[in-house]
Amino acid sequence: MKTKRIGKSLVLGVVFLFIAVVTQFVWTDLAAACGWGQSGGGDYVPQRRDNGGFLAQKSAVTEAQARDIVTSYVKRLNPDLEIGKIKDNGGFYEVEILSADSELVQLLGVDKRSGRLLLLN
Repeated sequence: MKTKRIGKSLVLGVVFLFIAVVTQFVWTDLAAACGWGQSGGGDYVPQRRDNGGFLAQKSAVTEAQARDIVTSYVKRLNPDLEIGKIKDNGGFYEVEILSADSELVQLLGVDKRSGRLLLLN
């Protein structure tokens, strides 16, 4: 009687472990396909969409594109904020976020290669 319980619990334990391992692989693939779990996610931070090829093969983000990226991000969060000066800082653009009375609120960076936003201060 006792050996049947041990055998049943062992089988159930093995089955549970097998299911856990298999779902880990399946969910990892699904999450990677959706962009879930990556830095910022696809919906949180506006990013350049990669429709094929490597980002290194793509042209760098221009100053106008950086302004568009930051504008759409800021307007979605707080429509009262404005975009100020944009400064080229080598690998990224430094963009000023201003309040309605032209006071500096935040500095954001836009990576030239990927288009991702960087929090600078």
